Amino acid sequence: MQTTMPSTRRGAIAGPGRKTSVVVRAGSAIAMRRAKASTASIVLPSSSSSFVNSAGLRLSVAKHANSSHSRALTASSRAHTRTAPRMCGIVGIFKHEGAANVELYEGLLMLQHRGQDSAGMVTTNWEQFKELKENGLVKDVFAKEEVMNSMIGHCGIAHVRYPTAGSSSAQEAQPFFVNSPLGIFLIHNGNLTNTAELRETLNSSRSFFNRYLRTSSDSEVLLNVLADEIHRAHQRCLQTTGCDANSRKIDFLFEAGAAAMQQLQGSYSCLALVKDVGMVAFRDPHGIRPLVLGRRDSASGKGEEYCIASEDCAFGPIGFTRVRDVNPGEMVIISEDGKLHSRQLVEGQLSPCIFEYIYLARPDSVLNDISVYNFQLELGTRLAKRIKDSNWEIDLVCPVPDGSRPAAIQMAHDMDLPYREGLVKNRYVGRTFIMPDQRLREMSVRRKLNAMPAVFEGKNVLLVDDSIVRGTTMSQIVEMVRRAGAKKVYLASASPPIRFPNVYGVDLPNRKEFVANGLSVEQVREVLGADGLIYQDVDDLIEIGMSMNKTIKRFDASCFDGHYVTGDITDAYLLKLESAGRGGKTVGNAVQEKAAAGKVAAAAAMAAAAVAAAAMPAAAAAPATPAKAAAAPAGAKP
Repeated sequence: MQTTMPSTRRGAIAGPGRKTSVVVRAGSAIAMRRAKASTASIVLPSSSSSFVNSAGLRLSVAKHANSSHSRALTASSRAHTRTAPRMCGIVGIFKHEGAANVELYEGLLMLQHRGQDSAGMVTTNWEQFKELKENGLVKDVFAKEEVMNSMIGHCGIAHVRYPTAGSSSAQEAQPFFVNSPLGIFLIHNGNLTNTAELRETLNSSRSFFNRYLRTSSDSEVLLNVLADEIHRAHQRCLQTTGCDANSRKIDFLFEAGAAAMQQLQGSYSCLALVKDVGMVAFRDPHGIRPLVLGRRDSASGKGEEYCIASEDCAFGPIGFTRVRDVNPGEMVIISEDGKLHSRQLVEGQLSPCIFEYIYLARPDSVLNDISVYNFQLELGTRLAKRIKDSNWEIDLVCPVPDGSRPAAIQMAHDMDLPYREGLVKNRYVGRTFIMPDQRLREMSVRRKLNAMPAVFEGKNVLLVDDSIVRGTTMSQIVEMVRRAGAKKVYLASASPPIRFPNVYGVDLPNRKEFVANGLSVEQVREVLGADGLIYQDVDDLIEIGMSMNKTIKRFDASCFDGHYVTGDITDAYLLKLESAGRGGKTVGNAVQEKAAAGKVAAAAAMAAAAVAAAAMPAAAAAPATPAKAAAAPAGAKP
């Protein structure tokens, strides 16, 4: 299938007096690679689709009649908080001696950006396991000294979570545990896309045991699929003459991992502690989510110690050095005696999520041999080249903190413009709750960001953000910068327009909530209230990644282009997710949206009436017949 939607391929720059041009280079190398790849793509019909941002389209009508009034409607018609893409982070440590708990804690702190909903840890000395998991930040969950002191053992795994499948209850915080076979604790970063089918199999006679699942989490499903296959490997051994099951437990894990990978669809980077085996790491055949192996020499000289984490930024504070990425389709086992075993279980083809490099990962990480910082600098270079062709008069470049700084710095350098930090972030503001009126909603944004008149007064400003999801906070930032004295406010997004959900472990909102859904770049610019808007080009994005690691033949850019690398995602699948409430609205949001939609419709009707009224004198003076006058569309020039 092919994806049809408003495009931001080469030349998609919006601003007064500019037309949004769309050129799809079907013959490009990237387009040819995508055409050959086995993927499922999503078809979005044009304006008839139920997912088109109809409120935004109607808003653009009202804007032409009353720009300031429609901007106010934009801010009030959407939820007020900035939509932060959500994911998970995992880390595991094997030491020969000494407790691993403190270093696991430090590693989790370095991965806190990947999840702030809950934190969990399990440690072991291979005789007993100590587990703790709760909702909250790492520093709060593990705040009590007596709690940390109880986490004994020289090996352990730990997890920070944002819920991407299931709920946000503490029961679904990780790790998950099964006591048979062997005893397995597992943590997971990613999202399975065939959870329902797997759950049905596990609950039926087709599984080795009819397995009872306590939660709605896909991670618990994954764990039980793996456990089921370990049972099968064990039974095959018992049915073979001369097979010593106790000596083949590591082999059972490899066999079970290979069988599980044949069943699991979606993304998964996992760590597990398995009694009588060791610490286990494995990654899906596409390598969608990152997983990195590090090592160091033990202080006692007993041998090498290992750390495996979502990002290698976790290694530095605890003294580990990056070795390599865990390969797609590979399983790595650090046995209880500290020996490293690895096996390629299924054929893998590295197709990492490109959104990791734009937003998710820290700039000091290296993922799949690509420096996140260098990737973001190149994003700035590509944007700068295109902005130079826009004829915008810009006095300074300002990032929206924090993720857009590398791109903004590079853009300012390449365009020979001043780089200024004009938006100051308050780092001590907790979660912002739904406010009952527009004044309080705007106040909640001002608590998080403050615009400095000393920077913006009398200036034409280029604001740079890493991505624009709902556009809610961005529209309010634009107004904030204007109130601080800016003459014009231009916007540059380091990512292309987000039009599709990411189903591989990044809990972006559903399609109806994306500001770019169904809108052209020019229409998005109007919704955001900016004087100009430019997005990163999808082809540029992929070319950057491929230039930095030439072994990668494909990236998953599904949230931008609707092409899902696993090949199993259909429009029906996305509809099912949205109807189940994933990324959906709360009841309060639905009420607000219904009220706002009424206001927008009323504003559009008023705008149409105003245009019609303004045209009436001209129509009366013109020598046209009544029939011809009636045929003229509202707002048409005489």
